[in-house]
Amino acid sequence: MKDREFLEYPERCRPPRPRRELRQGFSTGAAAAAAAQGALLELLARPGPEEVEVDLPGGGSLRIALYYHRRNRGAGVAAVIKDAGDDPDVTNRAEIGARVRLPADAGDKEELVFLAGPGVGRVTKPGLPLAVGEPAINPVPRRMIRRSLHQVWDRIFPGRPMRLLVEIFVPRGEDMARRTLNPRLGILGGISILGTTGLVKPFSHAAYRATILAGLRVAKALGINKIVFSTGGKSESYLRELMPELPEEAWVQMADYVRYSLNAAAALGFSGITAGAFFGKALKIAQGFGHTHASRGLADLKELGRLTKELTGDGRLAQEVARANTARQALEILSGARADRVAAAVGERMLAELRTHAGPGPELAAVILDFAGEPLWQGESKGAQHQ
Repeated sequence: MKDREFLEYPERCRPPRPRRELRQGFSTGAAAAAAAQGALLELLARPGPEEVEVDLPGGGSLRIALYYHRRNRGAGVAAVIKDAGDDPDVTNRAEIGARVRLPADAGDKEELVFLAGPGVGRVTKPGLPLAVGEPAINPVPRRMIRRSLHQVWDRIFPGRPMRLLVEIFVPRGEDMARRTLNPRLGILGGISILGTTGLVKPFSHAAYRATILAGLRVAKALGINKIVFSTGGKSESYLRELMPELPEEAWVQMADYVRYSLNAAAALGFSGITAGAFFGKALKIAQGFGHTHASRGLADLKELGRLTKELTGDGRLAQEVARANTARQALEILSGARADRVAAAVGERMLAELRTHAGPGPELAAVILDFAGEPLWQGESKGAQHQ
């Protein structure tokens, strides 16, 4: 791709024309935390407010209106209408509810039991952050719900351990889940309760590409010649530990825009480009995904199984990898068998794909992280200007 395509801001790279600011919404996790708080107030016969305040994982809080709240058959029940803002989310305007009860025994230790009500999925396959059999309420939403309940419990019963049964339910959740990847991942019976920040930011391809390009232009203007792409904040934090000497402006989050980011960085003349990703994203890059969002498809684990057979000669191991539910599970299988050659081969293929996007000029480096953030593989490729 010619340099001037990026340097002269073609239509697809130009900042979007002035328009109203896209409206931010809140996640299913934040909705569940608000509903749980409203339900607990009803359970404890406290006046139910029209809205409750939920603490956000990254700091700050959000006030969320309750759709309804009542006491029913010894339980507190409340619900929230999820608002995804201007994001085209399948769960937008969905009812997210919580039913909170006291356990049969008093006990002297804190215990919060999560239950999957109607419309909330249950994990049936390994390879996800939750154990098989668990309700599909992800770890961050669980922490949000726990903290939201403590806001009420600690005020009413200071010093007394909180022991509660919390059932999250989503009317029509099973129908919504059919429009997600949940069935393929083995999450059956409904949607997942998700969210890492509690907020939903409107998804805009043009705006995000403009953000990437702006970050690259700032780095270039400051005389920085080597930049690092990460796929998000979490991967960036781990990569920074490997390269603490780099200035703040050298770090750019490319998210799923792999091809675009490498094209743009090469067009702007950076002499060194590093791209780092967790194994799942790295595998997709290695398999030719120029855009790694789940909507573009999932990594081909059967192909990874064939590569495993080719490199290790272990047919049984290859079958286990090919039948894995997720890239996370596939890596766990490979790590258990100490099949480092497979991860290295994925890394080499990832590096080769990065080269196709960046062209012959810049020096390239790739880093694959395991799911704990440890470097699994690192490699380099000399560019034409370094040979």
